[in-house]
Amino acid sequence: MTATTHDLVHLDGGTFLMGSEEFYPDERPVHSREVGPFWIDRYEVTNAAYARFVEATGYVTVAEREMDPKDFPGADPADLVPGAMVFTPTAGPVDLRNWRNWWRWQPGASWRRPFGPDSTVAGRPDHPVIHVSFEDATAYATWAGLRLPTEAEHEYAARGGSDGERFAWGDEPYPDGVAQANTWLGRFPYDNQGVGDAAPVGSYPANGYGLFDMIGNVWEWTSDYYTPRHLRLSDNPVDPGKRTNLLATASAQEGFAIPRRVLKGGSQLCSPEYCLRFRPAARSPQAEDTGMSHIGFRCAKDA
Repeated sequence: MTATTHDLVHLDGGTFLMGSEEFYPDERPVHSREVGPFWIDRYEVTNAAYARFVEATGYVTVAEREMDPKDFPGADPADLVPGAMVFTPTAGPVDLRNWRNWWRWQPGASWRRPFGPDSTVAGRPDHPVIHVSFEDATAYATWAGLRLPTEAEHEYAARGGSDGERFAWGDEPYPDGVAQANTWLGRFPYDNQGVGDAAPVGSYPANGYGLFDMIGNVWEWTSDYYTPRHLRLSDNPVDPGKRTNLLATASAQEGFAIPRRVLKGGSQLCSPEYCLRFRPAARSPQAEDTGMSHIGFRCAKDA
């Protein structure tokens, strides 16, 4: 497989206003950011595409690997089995401050079996691949002769040529009452009047650059380490050779050693009631080793 098998869209790049002052603190400050020309996938990587990669390479994703008890001191060995985090709707209203109310650890869940050992991706070839960690996404991109987009590239692409608007399509979340992306419609996390799952890629309108699902459907990995506010290189005068290691260490959640990367785009679980992150400026931290049922990716390439 080569990059030519991907439907890549060329963007000229340019300067745009990155971030937002209106919503979450880690989206600040709004600042002028320049990106060079690059190519980016028109669609999120699908189950069918990821299956070709696995068939060609024999790659085993993090969710499918045996777990070493040495890496999880104090854990019951019986619990250390391959699996992944799966979203589970609740029966009614719950405390939205506790994400454990709707996420569960599901042994046997992986990209092949997205909802557990009795599920399959058969019949879902055009759905975005999920349960992929940063390592899993990077391995695919490398094999394809591509890379993951940077956070700035993703936000630039997600804006579709607009600048400074709240959403990719304007300032209203649902213009004329119509959803422009696959997001949660209804009371979260128990009453969804929308799709309720990731949709086949391209199910919603393309943005101004002809890109699909840059907002909603599944969160997407980027190559940037997470910081609790936007940083420019000038904000950190550390020698460039050391900066990457410092950012990796600083990105980890307090009390943990695993670096976190920036997710962009929001997902099918984003709701104004709980997670108003189906916006280009929105971002979320994610540990590199953790895939979930609302996380996928797309690839990019230098122009």
